[in-house]
Amino acid sequence: MPNPTPGQVHVDGLLTDVSVAFVQSSTKFVADKVFPRVPVQKQSDKVAIYNQQDFMRVEAEKRAPGDSAVRVGYRTSSTTYIADEWAAEHAIDDQVRANADSPYAPGEDAVRYLVNGMQLRREKEWVTNFFSTGDLWTGSSDAADLVGATDFTQWSNAASTPIEDIRKAANRIERASGFRPNKLVVDRYGESDLLDHPDIVDRIKHVSSEPVTRQLVARLMGLDEVLVTAAAEYSGGEGLSTAAGGSFIASDEALLVYAPPAPSLMTPSGGYTFVWSGLTGSNEGQVVEQYRDDKAVSDVVRVRSAWAQKRIAPSLGVLFTDTSTRV
Repeated sequence: MPNPTPGQVHVDGLLTDVSVAFVQSSTKFVADKVFPRVPVQKQSDKVAIYNQQDFMRVEAEKRAPGDSAVRVGYRTSSTTYIADEWAAEHAIDDQVRANADSPYAPGEDAVRYLVNGMQLRREKEWVTNFFSTGDLWTGSSDAADLVGATDFTQWSNAASTPIEDIRKAANRIERASGFRPNKLVVDRYGESDLLDHPDIVDRIKHVSSEPVTRQLVARLMGLDEVLVTAAAEYSGGEGLSTAAGGSFIASDEALLVYAPPAPSLMTPSGGYTFVWSGLTGSNEGQVVEQYRDDKAVSDVVRVRSAWAQKRIAPSLGVLFTDTSTRV
């Protein structure tokens, strides 16, 4: 054996240009992409709603000379949002900070860790509020969710007709409201089902030599975009075995809905995300701050965020459930 050995002339240290952390890409989250964000100064307030049917009635009548014009009117109501605050913090002991070697950067690492966790929370709340079964959306013929293998053939089945399913539902919503859905949100399995579906592949191959993409599927279906919620979570406790792995936050559903590019007066939307910009020190409803905990001899990094994800017009959306057998 040659002397000295490699172990005698080299002491293993941490690489400074690579590390491993499971920070998920922002492309996996849809909570801030489906519905417009509305900055609000107050944590709670009301949103004015004009009656849908009143704006769809044909009421003008011929007026003879000397007669009064037919007098018509519209009804209004309101809905309330409450931007609850969510928060989490991480303590950095002085001994930890003083002894940290590159690539560890306790302060920066804490911010990324907490912001990533807040993204996961917001996505989970979005799925609960907008992407869950229970007849939250009323755009179907019976104001109920459309169920795979009952109301339509599951899209993982090559014999299914997802293009026709989407267009049929879009036509129904447009007929009932005057607004055509422009967004489709699917989970990762639903995306795979659409990209691999023989009908879609066959139609696109005649107009493009490029691989099938979500953008091409959106154009084929007459939509502005197809969005995929693909964030994953681990529900096990700290220190428990990770053998079971994680799971997608969203299950096999698909939401077809209308949402305008930006919020404005007298504009309908399936939903809005109200972000409390009035939260002291916030940047669009989120605060990243640090304070000193002298008793614990630590700096504490804290992230606070306040938002309200509110369904505004249920008639502008329809939820397809049990869309895949791949799950």
